[in-house]
Amino acid sequence: MAKYVGAIDQGTTSSRFMIFDHGGNEVAKHQIEHEQIMPQAGWVEHNPEEVWQAVRTSVRSAMNNAGINAADLAAIGVTNQRETTVVWDPRTGRPYYNAIVWQDTRTDKIATALEREGKGDVIRRKAGLPPATYFSGGKIQWILENVEGVRQAAERGEALFGNMDTWVIWRLTGGPDGGSHVTDVTNASRTMLMNLETLDWDDELLSFFNIPRAMLPEIRPSSDPQGYGTTRGSGPVLGEVLVSGDLGDQQAATVGQVCFSPGEAKNTYGTGNFMLLNTGEEIVPSNAGLLTTPCYKMGDNPAIYALEGSIAVTGSAVQWLRDQLGIIRSAPEIERLANEVEDSGGMYFVPAFSGLFAPYWRSDARGVVVGMSRYNTKSHLARATLEAICYQTKDVLNAMVEDSGVELTELKVDGGATANNTLMQMQADILGVPVVRPVVAETTSLGAAYAAGLAVGFWDDLESLRDNWNVDQRWEPQWDDEQREAGYGQWKKAVERTLDWVDVE
Repeated sequence: MAKYVGAIDQGTTSSRFMIFDHGGNEVAKHQIEHEQIMPQAGWVEHNPEEVWQAVRTSVRSAMNNAGINAADLAAIGVTNQRETTVVWDPRTGRPYYNAIVWQDTRTDKIATALEREGKGDVIRRKAGLPPATYFSGGKIQWILENVEGVRQAAERGEALFGNMDTWVIWRLTGGPDGGSHVTDVTNASRTMLMNLETLDWDDELLSFFNIPRAMLPEIRPSSDPQGYGTTRGSGPVLGEVLVSGDLGDQQAATVGQVCFSPGEAKNTYGTGNFMLLNTGEEIVPSNAGLLTTPCYKMGDNPAIYALEGSIAVTGSAVQWLRDQLGIIRSAPEIERLANEVEDSGGMYFVPAFSGLFAPYWRSDARGVVVGMSRYNTKSHLARATLEAICYQTKDVLNAMVEDSGVELTELKVDGGATANNTLMQMQADILGVPVVRPVVAETTSLGAAYAAGLAVGFWDDLESLRDNWNVDQRWEPQWDDEQREAGYGQWKKAVERTLDWVDVE
């Protein structure tokens, strides 16, 4: 009898495979980083073949290290960096171009033209999204218009599109030899092409981008008892296992944090930050710069929706200090450096490297460091970087309260950066609410495992998963209201300095 469920987490900087038992405990894990390709300013790409090989190796290594074989796995779930766009030849599996990553800003003219032509309001109403470089639709259009031969191949039915979940599932289930070309409602919703009410591709939205419908994957539930297909014997699993769960990474983290009731929210700290608030079966339009998105759809049950605040650069700002500036040698080192000073010495760092996402949606913004004097050191910059993560989260939380009318009493947090205790205390201080970290911080992988396991009866229902959630640590706010308001006021002034830096036609 199968004792475990596996989860592939194909992230922005790495791919990992995790194995969980019935109690939601981690049994095994293997993770491999992949290259960040930046051909020019504002462009960010991944090599889809390198990503697939990282997935393959992660799966095999985790299973081998734990002594687990295919028969031990009840199912596999997939979660992924959303919006990152791949177009490939289904006959060979060869990508026509590198994957264009969600952070990439090359489609700013496409997004601006949509607004100028009056199509932005239609996209907001139907897809729950503003026209932005963030989403997949513009990236598909760019590939069709700029990569030689792809438009013609698409018209012949010889070009498939997918976000990274679709690419991984297609390869897992056979690739050119009968691989399943599918996605789920959460990933489909990140394209600007899916209608939130019908949960299907929308012909009017497709026409805005001139995208052939035949390129697009079939939209399925996030947890599918029928499954999307089985792994092939020659693939990374070395046996047949049903692939039955598929969730975009932030929705997966929401499931992993068991935010199953309206009003429950989580915040994930990764390359970017992403806060989701469960709104139940109600589609709640945002008036405050948030996204309206499916949270999950389990089998034949109605879709559950969410409000989302997406922040482009948080953990990747720490990587910038490490890789571009050389201020730290490893990401965890930033905590020690930040603790060498009591505050940021008046410095504010707004890392608008890819423009500003929620709640501003300004593709013309670029990063700034303000408030510097000869007094400041690299320790102050390290602390300002951590504060930037927290202040951007406060921007999103304020918008969420405005849209929903719900005042959060605590914030559930997850993701790699939550290991930084200093950052978590800063977050509680800046928000003015307690911050709670669960025992299993990698809730993205856990949520994908839950979706897959629910589909095959490994777990009974959503409510039964609450018993697996346990508090690891809790941080209470220590700042008074005056200190909190003063700091946030200076942050808002710093944000203003980022605007109108890039001329967008």
